[in-house]
Amino acid sequence: MIYEGFVLCIRNEGYEASLELRKLYPVIPDSEGARHHQIRVVDESGEDYLYPQQFFAPIKLSPKIKKVLLAA
Repeated sequence: MIYEGFVLCIRNEGYEASLELRKLYPVIPDSEGARHHQIRVVDESGEDYLYPQQFFAPIKLSPKIKKVLLAA
């Protein structure tokens, strides 16, 4: 998978089992989802799914931190 970056979960109503508040999630580019105001993330199941964009805040990470997170 090619990751675009990371986002911070700030809401999870209706998705409490799939998304943890205040947790970073890797983003997978999805232009079709973006057109519908959704973002594709790898959630707690380990699979990638679309969620409402307003559930997340973008996070800018240094390349070193991003590398560490992707290696985990």
